[in-house]
Amino acid sequence: MEQSFDQFNAALLYCNKCGKAMPVRERLLLVLPDGELYDYTCQGCNSSVGSKTARAGPKPAVMKTRSGG
Repeated sequence: MEQSFDQFNAALLYCNKCGKAMPVRERLLLVLPDGELYDYTCQGCNSSVGSKTARAGPKPAVMKTRSGG
């Protein structure tokens, strides 16, 4: 079966302070060797409601250049 998606981005998450599902803002926290760490903050009270790590794909091939001289 084909995979029809790569990653999900949350639009609403439950916030304990607000007591309901709220719109969230995704913010990049760290760039790691194996991916990127994101934090989700509630747009109502600005508290952190979750996080995710987006895994990097395969490492790109290293290009070697020749110095002409």
